[in-house]
Amino acid sequence: AFFIIPAAAEDAEPAEPESPDQCLSLLPWDRFSAWLHCVCVVGFDLELGQAVEVIYPPHSKLTDKEKTNICYLSFPDSNSGCLGDTQFCFRFRRSPGRKVSLCCFLDQLDRDLPVYLKKDSAYYYGYVYFRQVRDKSLKRGYFQKSLVLISKLPYVHLFRTMLKQIAPEYFEKSEAFLEAVCSDIDHWPPPVPGKVLQLPIMGLIMKVRTPALADAQISMALPTVHEVDLFRCFCPVFFHIQMLWELVLLGEPLVVMAPSPAESSETVLALVSCISPLKYCSDFRPYFTIHDSEFKEYTTRTQAPPSVILGVTNPFFAKTLQHWPHIIRIGDIKLPGEVPKQVKVKKLKNLKTLDSKPGVYTSYKPYLNKDEEIVKQLQKGVQQKRPTEAQSVILRRYFLELTESFIIPLERYVASLMPLQKCISPWKSPPQLRQFCQDDFMKTLEKAGPQLTSGLKGDWIGLYRHFLKSPNFDGWFRSRQKEMTQKLEALHLEALCNENLVFWSQKHTEVETVDLVLKLKNKLLQADREHLPVKTDTLKKLQTHINDIILALPDDLQDILLKTGTT
Repeated sequence: AFFIIPAAAEDAEPAEPESPDQCLSLLPWDRFSAWLHCVCVVGFDLELGQAVEVIYPPHSKLTDKEKTNICYLSFPDSNSGCLGDTQFCFRFRRSPGRKVSLCCFLDQLDRDLPVYLKKDSAYYYGYVYFRQVRDKSLKRGYFQKSLVLISKLPYVHLFRTMLKQIAPEYFEKSEAFLEAVCSDIDHWPPPVPGKVLQLPIMGLIMKVRTPALADAQISMALPTVHEVDLFRCFCPVFFHIQMLWELVLLGEPLVVMAPSPAESSETVLALVSCISPLKYCSDFRPYFTIHDSEFKEYTTRTQAPPSVILGVTNPFFAKTLQHWPHIIRIGDIKLPGEVPKQVKVKKLKNLKTLDSKPGVYTSYKPYLNKDEEIVKQLQKGVQQKRPTEAQSVILRRYFLELTESFIIPLERYVASLMPLQKCISPWKSPPQLRQFCQDDFMKTLEKAGPQLTSGLKGDWIGLYRHFLKSPNFDGWFRSRQKEMTQKLEALHLEALCNENLVFWSQKHTEVETVDLVLKLKNKLLQADREHLPVKTDTLKKLQTHINDIILALPDDLQDILLKTGTT
């Protein structure tokens, strides 16, 4: 997990030095772009309505459609009645066809992140700090403005903490202050996984650590940059956490109806995170409005509701989305002072308006029997006034163990699809992975199923059958397939390196040797382009082989092959 420690700038340790190649490769605003796409200020104009007043840096590009989405998603619905300061986040589709700067460098960083923190290049997050206060000098009688950070990174807690520091001061000092903030961000080191980074922001230093793929589990008790307060978010639907885990795991269409964008966005993010370390592969919108560009697509009745989690606050959605199969209605999120009472799952026909009582409205029957232990443990925590952070740690660990019990049998079976190393020949293309066969996988569950790590009873087989048809399985399997295919390519490279390629070339024609050299050069190019898991020594050894083969050829061929790039 991440951690974040604000500290006075003068007390801060010097920032960690970066490698020279990183420093040289980053141009002005590249450092900023590694963290944020841009910063927007959205205001309210009596004639125009919501409008983007400022985009910083000025060269940042947003399409008209993206600006429209940002405008509407940066303000709470009028019925929310959010007076004062409110923080929330949203997510929206990027317009296609835009080139991404720093693409290669950021892809490399992304590769080393856990799957649930990898960025999705098709979407942006918007992190909002909205202020609404009475102001008699304005025609409308209110000052209404949002400061919005647009980023591809799902670092909810980091950007929330950062906005808390800078937004109140921005509303007092305006644009010059915003320029100074962006200048600070453009001096941040890149978000390298596994490194403790020091991020200066207007006289403070934030210390953060992004988790790396190979991390052992770090204490979850630390505040994090990407996690929300899980227990607080699930309090209104306390008794249904296991059923909600199943619904998210299976990629079922879910609507969260909440009184404000803060509650809707936190609850949607909590739902998405409850299947970690699995990545939620469908779309999710922490705050969704009737003005969203996907509104018609997601509310149409001409087809089944899509696999998506929507967070909404407008009462209009109680009618528009009443055909959706699973609806979570939450009231104001506050921690219970006493043990929550048992709440039954409600029938969908009873959900008439957003004023309906909090609860889960669905006809879904869970596959697994209810785990009474976790409910008792959390209830005891409420009685003993255990801090919410500690309750969230217990709940997060529970979800983690449940997800791992579910996914380990799949990991074990998929690993068995990998060809044996002895099947890899340097003189043939790398062997293919064996096909995933649902029946073969189901047979493995009898002896090596979730019962080895979980005491939960129920229809695990039914849950797996349903999961194998879901977008989450598809996303997970594609990711594992890619990793294993790359591993096979890497093993094939190693097998080539262990051959005496110069000796081989002496026994073959010049045409065959030239063909081999070109293939080896392409192998090196592929290893670099696809970031294959190959040791640097292996790549150096292969380059040496290529050079030795070329030097053994006639001069005219040497000249041609030495000039031929790896294309």
